[in-house]
Amino acid sequence: MKTSVGFIGLGAMGKPMAKNLIKAGFPLYVYDLNPAPVEELVALGAKAAATPKELASNCGTVITMLPNSPHVESVLSGDNGVLAGMATGGTIIDMSSIAPGAAKKLAAMAAEKGVNMIDAPVTGGVVGAEAGTLAILVGGAKEVFEKSMPILEAMGKSIVRFGEIGAGQTAKMVNQIIVGIQWAAVAEAWTIGVKAGADPVLLQEVLGKGAARCFAIERMPNNMLVGNFEPGFAIDLQHKDLCLALDTSRDLQVPLNLTSTALQYYEAARALGFGKKDHSAVVKVLQNITGVDISVKKKAE
Repeated sequence: MKTSVGFIGLGAMGKPMAKNLIKAGFPLYVYDLNPAPVEELVALGAKAAATPKELASNCGTVITMLPNSPHVESVLSGDNGVLAGMATGGTIIDMSSIAPGAAKKLAAMAAEKGVNMIDAPVTGGVVGAEAGTLAILVGGAKEVFEKSMPILEAMGKSIVRFGEIGAGQTAKMVNQIIVGIQWAAVAEAWTIGVKAGADPVLLQEVLGKGAARCFAIERMPNNMLVGNFEPGFAIDLQHKDLCLALDTSRDLQVPLNLTSTALQYYEAARALGFGKKDHSAVVKVLQNITGVDISVKKKAE
């Protein structure tokens, strides 16, 4: 019999990840402020918990998948928090994307209660969450990581321990810097290219095979080129992740000039009302300024 697992945070990423735990045969307890995904998971065999404390009291491992560090700290602490209900020796796997320093602070808080914690942010988007093919970037004690592997393997394909607590968040921060800059760069490049007369589809097909190839160019046929900006990974979350990177850069005294510039595009996208749209919607900022729409209705002949 597999150990019971608790899952807190059933958003766009968390819900399919939780579903994969059920598919893998883990008895699952779930908690979310939104009742709809809870009801959906219960229909698949999960049990609903009224509080994080109740959830943790029934589980040896609790997973959190939440927007930012204050949300994680909120569900861990307090009279109805995870740490109030979890038995000594239990494990928290935080799969949220938060600052490395925040991960270390939360792990220290858990350790005071005799609870283990690893940080395990993910990359791969909703598609990867649904398919169970996420890349999972882990920081924490080796023995806790190894013990948690069967649970992590139910949700991801590439699972790598980068070091002690906070190291997974550091790896995710690096990832998000690159991805955030990529989308902003592609938005600029295609806007000027299309305004100068280039075919946006041919650009994607050809440049995607050359030196410019990258994640953003690979994904363009699903979003920018067809005007589909449903998440995906939201502008608000990309903005948050770049802010975390810049906060860390100040602490470490490392200039992040390109990150800073890219952040302004996501800031502008939020101001224009695109915060809940996919991060590829950053191109809408330049469309608003220039009037250039790079999307096409069909593949160019």
